[in-house]
Amino acid sequence: MTAPDVTEVPTGKQPKRRLHPAWIVAAVAFLALVGAAGFRAAPGVLMVPLQEEFGWSTTVLSLAVSINLVLFGLTAPFAAALMERFGIRTVTAFALCLIGLGSALTVFVNQSWQILFTWGLLIGLGTGSTALVFAATIANTWFAKSRGLVIGVLTAGSAAGQLVFLPFIAALAENPGWRGASLLIAAGALAVVPLVLRWLRNSPADVGVLPYGAAEPDASAAAKTTTAEAPVVSSPTGAGALKADSPNAAVRALQVLKRASKVRTFWALAAGFAICGATTNGLIGTHFIPSAHDHGMPETTAAGLLAVVGIFDIVGTIASGWLTDRFNPKVLLAVYYQFRGIGLLVLPLLLGSSVEPSMIIFVVVYGLDWVATVPPTAAICRSVFGADGSVVFGWVFAAHQLGAAVAALLAGLIRDATGHYNYAWLGAAAMCTVAAVISATIRKDAARKEPVPVA
Repeated sequence: MTAPDVTEVPTGKQPKRRLHPAWIVAAVAFLALVGAAGFRAAPGVLMVPLQEEFGWSTTVLSLAVSINLVLFGLTAPFAAALMERFGIRTVTAFALCLIGLGSALTVFVNQSWQILFTWGLLIGLGTGSTALVFAATIANTWFAKSRGLVIGVLTAGSAAGQLVFLPFIAALAENPGWRGASLLIAAGALAVVPLVLRWLRNSPADVGVLPYGAAEPDASAAAKTTTAEAPVVSSPTGAGALKADSPNAAVRALQVLKRASKVRTFWALAAGFAICGATTNGLIGTHFIPSAHDHGMPETTAAGLLAVVGIFDIVGTIASGWLTDRFNPKVLLAVYYQFRGIGLLVLPLLLGSSVEPSMIIFVVVYGLDWVATVPPTAAICRSVFGADGSVVFGWVFAAHQLGAAVAALLAGLIRDATGHYNYAWLGAAAMCTVAAVISATIRKDAARKEPVPVA
């Protein structure tokens, strides 16, 4: 992302700033997403070592990942509401500490229920609070323009986390072992906490500025607005959308869900995003390395391929954010899902003991498309649901993770029952076509015909 040269502070006698604080917040948020993303790279790499040491089945470890993904998703909308009430900084720091604690405690596990507790409960709650809804909240709070680009860059932080951690996790899993890899994940999450506490401001009002790109409010118009007439969203950021006497964060999240559930667009986005989660975190993210291992490919090689996915995910997501600012987001979604389905359809033919050029092509294309769906999905949430958009995106993201959880568990069951993953890949390809059709039929005039109240 590129920072502006000069941004005027909207309060009377303050000096001009060379860099708008929004860009500093975005940079720290990016690092927080990188730190939180360490675990996203772990299950695929650590499943085989844990099976070899403890004799646990693929289904048991898939269940741990599924619990993580369910909590990852269901925590997101409540985390968005908690950020509105208690501040982005507090919630993010606490979430990173949960991830660090869960990863560190993993080194002591020796029974299967313990991996469900660490991988599933603790890390699931932590990663859910620093999920993609965090990126949407930062963009909606701090930016009045270039939101699509910012969401794209922040979403790429998760890919960057995978890129940064995955090769090291794979190497440590071989020597000295998977416990060293778990400690690396914990250290990565905890290292970002001081930066969050120091630099991650809750809203532009905290530093006396408007969101980046926001116009100065008209003084005469502002003077005519009485306190009684003030809207629920009291700042231009969209954060602080809760009044002092409003319901708590959990109630607000549920109220937003109730309103959103009456809008057809919400269900279309949720269905598409559930398939998105199933075909990324649920299948490729969790089972690509074990599947490649089944075909004789070394785990470090397969981990390297996923790292390449992470590289191109950064490129694809940023490009998707740029495209979202310029083109119809529902068309982008349809194209992304269909290309992903084509990739999954041919994947069983590409897996082998060595890396062929065709596999490199798959990795590049799949990486470009990995979470390119996020910027257009967040943009539709914002345009249809207004100030509720971040919380609504949290619920849509919950569907993403529920889809991922179901896919992770079903793929493990398919592997144990058949000895391979082929049916999982082909089923996912078919689902992507369904997602493309659903996305293409999202109504362009949903915001006009299906208004959603903010209060």
